[in-house]
Amino acid sequence: MSAFCFTSLTPDTVLDALEQYGMVIDSGLTALNSYENRVYQFRGELEAAPGIQRWVVKFYRPERWSLAQLQEEHDFTFELAAADVPVVAPIQLNGQSVLPYAGGYFALFPSRGGRTLETDNEEQLAMLGRFLGRLHQVGKASTFTHRPAFSADSHLHQSRIVLSSCPFIPDSLQQPFFTILDMVIAQASQHYQPTELLRLHGDCHAGNLFIDQQGPFFVDLDDCRMGPAIQDIWMMLSGERSDQLLYLDIMLEEYQQFCDFNPAELKLIEPLRAMRMIHYMAWLARRWQDPAFAMNFPWFATDKYWEQQILVLKEQLFLLQQPPLSLQPGY
Repeated sequence: MSAFCFTSLTPDTVLDALEQYGMVIDSGLTALNSYENRVYQFRGELEAAPGIQRWVVKFYRPERWSLAQLQEEHDFTFELAAADVPVVAPIQLNGQSVLPYAGGYFALFPSRGGRTLETDNEEQLAMLGRFLGRLHQVGKASTFTHRPAFSADSHLHQSRIVLSSCPFIPDSLQQPFFTILDMVIAQASQHYQPTELLRLHGDCHAGNLFIDQQGPFFVDLDDCRMGPAIQDIWMMLSGERSDQLLYLDIMLEEYQQFCDFNPAELKLIEPLRAMRMIHYMAWLARRWQDPAFAMNFPWFATDKYWEQQILVLKEQLFLLQQPPLSLQPGY
């Protein structure tokens, strides 16, 4: 048996893990685009799941989520699938979906093909609105016990601590960067005051949404948390303000067939955008010791990147100071 080493996970280790659980592998491993975890696609047969030939295996990054938090993600996915919410759920083997191997954990999923959802396609956005309404209807039925919530502390203040020791911010940019960063954190913290939290997908963007002949479907609930409903909606709003309002109206008209939406949550969009932006910078800093990050994000260690972030943060500060989106009468 090969030892489990996440940062240098070898094909032999992956194959050993799969074979230990009875998988007969008929192809090589194709690495999929994932940095937080290690994800591979392959063809194979599993007696416990007859009829499935194309698979995805996900090896979880150690110490990111606890076993209880991973299981809570899977249980939420099973709830959604049972409610006919289109989501790709993991396979259970002997009652387990979080599968231990050599000190780590992995999960098996059937591979479902599809094309990326188009965020400017009104018909697709309408279908997505219905599915998000159903997802949130299930999400409201219970709460996470182990998974955290979106918070100013986790996404802003803890990220500020990480960035304060980031070695890549050049000395000449330290003052302007942290000055504007602290202004954005102060504004976003002030405006992020959600009144209701529910279980969410948590990372609902075009890269985690696909569409096939049956319609849109969700993949990768790895970032599911407690949070406001608008967190699963705002990343679908692209373009100018008029475009965003149009897409929002299309989605919410369908969403509200299944789940009520509080228009007051629209004021959380820009704080959530700031939280995502700052958390992303800190995420790269946290993961930099993983060789995959230096290889795939080389620009993070350049002066130009930090110069650009100052400009981006200034723009975000401006957006935080503008009136939020507002719905048409009738909502």
